[in-house]
Order: sequence, then C-alpha cells, then structure tokens
Amino acid sequence: MKILIVRVSSLGDVVHNMPMVADIRRHFPDAQIDWVVEEAYTSLVRLNPHIRNIIPIALRRWRKTLFSDATRTEMAAFWRRLRAESYDIVFDTQGLMKTSVVMRMARLVPGGHRVGLANATEGSGYEPLSRIFHDQSIKVGLHTHAVMRARLVAADALGYRPEGPADFALGSPEPQRLPWMPARPYVVFFHGTARAAKQWPQAGWAMLGRALSERGLPVLLPWGGEKELQAAQTLACQIPGAEVLPALPLMEAVALVQQAHLVVGLDTGLTHIAAAYCKPTVEIYCDSPRWKTEGNWSPRIINLGDDGAPPGGEEVLAAVDRLLA
Repeated sequence: MKILIVRVSSLGDVVHNMPMVADIRRHFPDAQIDWVVEEAYTSLVRLNPHIRNIIPIALRRWRKTLFSDATRTEMAAFWRRLRAESYDIVFDTQGLMKTSVVMRMARLVPGGHRVGLANATEGSGYEPLSRIFHDQSIKVGLHTHAVMRARLVAADALGYRPEGPADFALGSPEPQRLPWMPARPYVVFFHGTARAAKQWPQAGWAMLGRALSERGLPVLLPWGGEKELQAAQTLACQIPGAEVLPALPLMEAVALVQQAHLVVGLDTGLTHIAAAYCKPTVEIYCDSPRWKTEGNWSPRIINLGDDGAPPGGEEVLAAVDRLLA
C-alpha cells in the first residue's frame, strides 16, 4: 500500500503529525509512506525512518515571486515529482485549501481515496471548503489534541483504533559536538515566540535561570529573530554562566534539544520537538489552550499554565526540581 501525507507546516504541526505514521506502520508494516512538507522542514521529516520519500514544497517562498520564471520552473518540477507515483490513500491532515489542492493534484490508483478532516477543532485554522477535494472526510471532536487528530484520521480511514502513547519515531541527527555545546549537562530555554501574548515574563526566566545556575547547570539561550536575540542578551546578563547561542539551522537546534539535560520552553515548535524526544521538558502555556498541544505521552513532560493563565515562577521551578530529581 502506498500512502501520501500532505502536512506542509508549521514546525510544531509537522512534529505532531508523526505518531500517525508510526500507527500506520504498526498496522501495515509494508506500507510505503511519502510526505509533502515545506522545504524548511524536510531535514526533520527525514529523521523519521518510516518515511520513504519526502516531497519538498515551497509555498511560503513561491507566493512572494509567483509569476517569476524561476518559481514557475520549480512549481512544474514539484508537480512532476508529486505525480511520479500513484497512491492508494492521500491524507490531508491540515484542512486548508492550499493543502487540499495539493492532495487533489496527487495521482491515485484505481479505487484510491483522498482523506481529510470533516470539521475544525476549536481555534484551528481549518477551512471548510477543503472538503470538496476529499473522497472521505473524518469527523473529530471539538477538543481533540493535535496529535490524536491526525492519528484518528488515519485510523478511521484504514480501519484500526489508535492505541498506546504517541510514538514520534524520531531518529537522531548526525552525531556532532558543536563548538558552542558545553561538555557538561546543560539546560535550554526556548523563551521566544512569534506572538508576544504567548511569552512568559522575563523576570520568571531570570529567576529560573539563577536557580539552575546555583545547581551547576548552565543555561543556553537560542533565539529566532532580532527581538528574541535582544531578549536573550538581556537574560544572559541576569543569569550567571548563561550563554546566548549563535543562529542555529534546524538540525543544530534539534541536536541542541536532543542532548539537553532539561528543556524549558513556551508553546513553540522546538519545545514540542523536545517533548517528542521525551526529554525532561517543562512546557509553559500563557496564551494558547493547553489541551491542543500539551505533551501528554510521557511523565518526563510537565505542562503548566493555560490560555490566559500563565504559571507563576515558583510553580515552574517546582516542576523543574521534580524533573531534575
């Protein structure tokens, strides 16, 4: 059986889609599974040994130069690669017009199916018109976790029940000792997000960092833009021994996570990668519903706060102490 998954972005959503793949392979060990994903995330999907082929798409880049010759050439090459195989089932687990159009472009074997979501979950960006491109639309509950949503779509279409904790099946990046990586155990703070309302107060990060420094654990501060860099530099001045990292490509960021002793982070893609690896992780929710993405598959993950109810500093420190113990 040949299966194509269309889940193009964002980073956290791509991560949360991976247990669906492990479920399929558990019930259909010989299934050949391909994945259409944004070009920026191909290296992450490549860490999943259950994926046969990755088909990169560059929607984010193409829309900026839609009518240029170079973009049209790239789009034609994507079309040819997408159409090179015929699939028994094509899954769109994102539920957007752009992803359902990609689903429709894929070739099916005789009797094949295109399967997608029948409805939104609360607060999702689901676009109801996407259903016109499905042969089969799967209904999910209004408050279905992002991981379970994808698992339920695959299970319903293929005739099994999703059982057991989520298995992300993420392999390790290429082994490497990067110049900025400490030789001793370290803690990572994913302190920045694209949306200001999701941020946790700097005073909380500083207090937590000083407590970890007193325990002999250096704090590493990655960043993802000029504002996050400035915030990291400000924090580093308040936390003894803290280090502001250089700009990291995705696989170096994954290596940073995988080798960390502890990760504390906001509701962001890299925090969700730490949870997917079942690293000791504290996930902090300030302005997004915890039920949507919380790491609920391992006791090594502690989720704090909720939409409009960020946790206090002492609560986060207590969670850190529990994981370090």
